[in-house]
Amino acid sequence: MSNPRIKAAFEDGKAFIPFVTCGDPSLETTKKIIAELAQAGAAVIELGIPFSDPTAEGPVIQSANMRALEAGTTTDKVFDMVADLRKTIDTPFVFMTYANVVFHYGIEEFCSRAAEAGADGLILPDVPFEEKEEFAGPCRDHGMDLVSMIAPTSEERIDMIAREAEGFVYCVSSLGVTGARSSITTDLDSIVARIRAVTDTPIAIGFGISNPEQAAAMAAKSDGAIVGSAIVKIIAAEGENAVPVVGEFARKMVEAVRA
Repeated sequence: MSNPRIKAAFEDGKAFIPFVTCGDPSLETTKKIIAELAQAGAAVIELGIPFSDPTAEGPVIQSANMRALEAGTTTDKVFDMVADLRKTIDTPFVFMTYANVVFHYGIEEFCSRAAEAGADGLILPDVPFEEKEEFAGPCRDHGMDLVSMIAPTSEERIDMIAREAEGFVYCVSSLGVTGARSSITTDLDSIVARIRAVTDTPIAIGFGISNPEQAAAMAAKSDGAIVGSAIVKIIAAEGENAVPVVGEFARKMVEAVRA
């Protein structure tokens, strides 16, 4: 049973899925950026809840986490911001954070508050498949999808993870941490084929996509492209003035994945 908003997001052609770190440089700016991304045609928006030790992230998103925390961003403030955005925006929101953040908050309480605020899903990159039920159950109870990640290293576990996937499968394009890459060399076609053999759940490819050409190539292999570091980089450079620049970048990406 998939969240209806996420399900609908993939029924309208290829999906562009941007990621932003909430609270970098401020929650007020994040809020404007999210509204701009929704207007630009983002299918799903991934919202990073900042954490002091984001192990899956490269330097760009790590720095964004630090700036957000230094600006006083808390999980509760992120929930309040999302609840406010939900009044005018229907785009699916998926939180991306770390197990520690959810544990600290209380798993049940976190899922309840996130769903109440209007979130549709959750991604926890540091939770292995074998331990996911602890989070997936409460997510399900509150109508959210716990989105699974499949990496080139998942090998014999690909079928198992894909069979139970909810929302969409986050297919990791490259080994290592997040960050823009000049080229993506993983044999994604065979990974995508293996996933497709066992599930109808849509597949979106992420990690390392930094320009419209790469986004188009990844969307051609799958159902969508996830772009994080390239957007976070723009925000780091432009600060409070990032809104129109991110909007322009997102429009090009939407065009590229749908072409």
